[in-house]
Amino acid sequence: MGDLIQVDGYDEVVKEFLKSDEFSSLEKFLIDEYSKNYCFPRPENIFKALRLVPLSELRVVIIGQDPYHAMGQADGLAFSVPVGVKPPPSLRNIFKERMDDLGLGERSTDLEDLANQGVLLINSVLSVRSGEPRSHRGRGWELLVSLVLKAVNDLPRGVCFILWGKDAEQLGQTINRHKHKVFVSAHPSPLSAYRGFFGSKPFSNVNKALIELGFDEINW
Repeated sequence: MGDLIQVDGYDEVVKEFLKSDEFSSLEKFLIDEYSKNYCFPRPENIFKALRLVPLSELRVVIIGQDPYHAMGQADGLAFSVPVGVKPPPSLRNIFKERMDDLGLGERSTDLEDLANQGVLLINSVLSVRSGEPRSHRGRGWELLVSLVLKAVNDLPRGVCFILWGKDAEQLGQTINRHKHKVFVSAHPSPLSAYRGFFGSKPFSNVNKALIELGFDEINW
């Protein structure tokens, strides 16, 4: 896994993670898991979110939970699925809020175009066993993601954070709200979308904040 984690723009994060006890145990766990079970995403896509959005180009962070656990869905970006795959319920609700917020119609289920605009779509855990949500929690991913968020938090410029749900909110507790713009709401899951996600207008609010921070808007 050490080879897979070579991602540009996060050198200090990677260096600190690779020398940790969490990395050693996580590497052994993942080798065993991926050899004995179906796990997602494919190994080459585990660090896709970081590869596509180096710190120098980052404008927005959206934190998910763990990858989709059904076959053919997880592609390495939080909430995204490959073209041609039916959008899972959370992504459908994101599209509904996008329509209500911005008046925009259908778009691709593959969210790589957002990553190419500087939107880091990162899950709090970067892998999962097929059919078993949260199965890779507590194995070491949390340290890596917290190191990534610390690196973002320490940037000399402000960026936008979108925190959907309790897990993301927990991870975002240490964000410097004087420097960064932080938007918190319920998770887009059908279990919670009607408890504060719908109507939160994250996309228009982030675009307004980006202008204030000196960035161009995101084409959502």
